[in-house]
Amino acid sequence: MLLWDGAELAAACPLYLKSHSYGEYVFDWAWANAYAEHGLRYYPKALVAVPFTPAPGSRLLARDAATREALVHALIEWCGESRLSSLHVLYGDEADRLACEAAGLMLRHQVQFHWQNVSPAASCEPANAVAPPPPGEAFRSFDSFLSSLHQEKRKKIRQERRKVREAGVTFRWARGTEISDADWAFFYECYERTYLEHGNAPYLTRAFFTAMAGNMPENWLLFVAERGGRPIASSLIALTSESAPGAGHARHPAVAYGRYWGAMERVDSLHFEACYYQPLEWCITHGIARFEGGAQGEHKMARALMPVRTHSAHWLAHPAFSDAVERFLEREGHGVDQYLDHLGGRSPFRQAPG
Repeated sequence: MLLWDGAELAAACPLYLKSHSYGEYVFDWAWANAYAEHGLRYYPKALVAVPFTPAPGSRLLARDAATREALVHALIEWCGESRLSSLHVLYGDEADRLACEAAGLMLRHQVQFHWQNVSPAASCEPANAVAPPPPGEAFRSFDSFLSSLHQEKRKKIRQERRKVREAGVTFRWARGTEISDADWAFFYECYERTYLEHGNAPYLTRAFFTAMAGNMPENWLLFVAERGGRPIASSLIALTSESAPGAGHARHPAVAYGRYWGAMERVDSLHFEACYYQPLEWCITHGIARFEGGAQGEHKMARALMPVRTHSAHWLAHPAFSDAVERFLEREGHGVDQYLDHLGGRSPFRQAPG
């Protein structure tokens, strides 16, 4: 969708017509089923999102807040003219949320788990020889990160890392053009096998990753686990660079995103090492501000990925269904609030005495 101000492009966003709800990570299958039970058509629907990517970020690109809201109104008008059931804006940033809310869309909240490269620890006795940095400073090493955690969490992480080492597994990483064709081929074997083991065909093709490697290599980081000189597992991380603020948007620090992983052999705790500990250690070494672990999974809190509220925005054309969904989202929102309160009492980080 493009919004013009005379000859000047004022706003734009990705827009898809979808005949299903796969690959979205914001689940509306129950809404589609309710439509079908009443003899109504839910699909196709309109989707503003980055496909297969539950990473919060800007979806509505605009020169200012007023133009961004105008873009949302234009989307609603187009959906109405096209006789579509609904419009869904997934994982937008704060500016997107404000524009959608001002335009009358219903907000839906979910929870993800993100790691911040900032010490939350107040002044306290060091856990071991390595003390955490002062509050608000980046971690100096993986050990300084561990020192910010409760003793039981530190012990668990060290045990898991030791199991992988004692199994004879080592890791190497490559970024961008350093990722070889053979590495990409092995990664796709891992990616494909993971989906097939869960009874699904992989969403993305080998050609997709080949295109990504060719067109935006600097945005990919690959970890490869090896044993006995053979690769046995891999995890793929997406990267963004620190960016200057755009109109209506704040400066964005460098961020890493956990995307895909797979293994050809079973090794105890290999998943945690490949998907969390290796990436976190890399982020600390390279000064990455945040690591987003993807959708779902409160087990990530044990690895110091903390709960973060994410949102989506929705418009339904049918008034009665819109009212019903609005009531549902209100109840669901209260449940999310309670869930966040519950998680807030389970922080893995040490507390200062007194």
